Amino acid sequence: MYGERDEPYAVISRLGQRLEATLDPDAVLPTVVETVRHALRLPYAAVALKRAEGYIVAAASGEPASEQLRLPLVYQNDIVGQLMLSPRAPGEKFAPSDRRLLDDLARQAGVAAHAVQLTSDLQRSRERLVTAREEERRRLRRDLHDGLGSRLAALNLQAGALRGLIRRDPDAADEAVAELRDEIRTSIADIRRLVYGLRPPALDELGLVAAIRQRAAVCALGESSGESNDLQVEVHAPERLPALPAAVEAAAYRIVEEALTNVVCHARAATCVVRLSIEERALSLEIADDGVGLRPIHAAGVGLLSMRERAAELGGTCVVESTPGRGTRVLARLPLAGH
Repeated sequence: MYGERDEPYAVISRLGQRLEATLDPDAVLPTVVETVRHALRLPYAAVALKRAEGYIVAAASGEPASEQLRLPLVYQNDIVGQLMLSPRAPGEKFAPSDRRLLDDLARQAGVAAHAVQLTSDLQRSRERLVTAREEERRRLRRDLHDGLGSRLAALNLQAGALRGLIRRDPDAADEAVAELRDEIRTSIADIRRLVYGLRPPALDELGLVAAIRQRAAVCALGESSGESNDLQVEVHAPERLPALPAAVEAAAYRIVEEALTNVVCHARAATCVVRLSIEERALSLEIADDGVGLRPIHAAGVGLLSMRERAAELGGTCVVESTPGRGTRVLARLPLAGH
């Protein structure tokens, strides 16, 4: 009638065996709820995972009742979900022996829920990466085919017409050459824009630290915003950094670039300090200004989200700290895989 609550070791052992035999991540949580429900003869058991929008039921067995016991699923002091259980009869309470068994099961379920959550997060990250990659490929194809490709085809036609014009009308040919040179300059600018979108050339030409110093100088002069300003930007970094993975270099440069752009356009700051350091096999970045800060209700814009996503793609973090009237700090940590 009460299941196997008097044989807790057998229940926990069987749950462990079933989890070890479960290879499909999608079957882990259903295995947990089925084991708990049948072990205690409960009408309903479910596991809900913690998400940003609240708790989302990930696996359930049976029909839920109006009354439910909710046990937190904890992994390394972090709540990762809830184990939801309906009593055997309305108004019935779980006995102490039931609670002891459920507490032991919840510890195992917390580890399983954390593993499932990691797998789910990894899958979503892969999907975002694939989507971003295909969007970038589509953008490059459009820019190459519709923009640069069409312009080069037109240049070819102009060059053919110019060849016949040189002997017949040298003056007209001279004007055509001037137009052709303008078109070539525009095409070169397009090629540089496409190359910059793939990877900032300054990283290969100057290195990460020098490229950031160059970008800081541009922001200090106001060239990035088109308006002069009195911003002073300082860059503090080791004279020599170890060889960094290309992805880390690109992410670090883009994060600093986006942060400096925000300072120039929105912060109304007098000074900004950029710090780089290597700490515990990770590249640490700090961009701090003394500007107006972000409003408490400020929603994250595309730039802030982009910085966080670039760090997350490498398994790192990017946090924005701001106090209205006292400035903003961007703190990023980018792991160095294999270092």
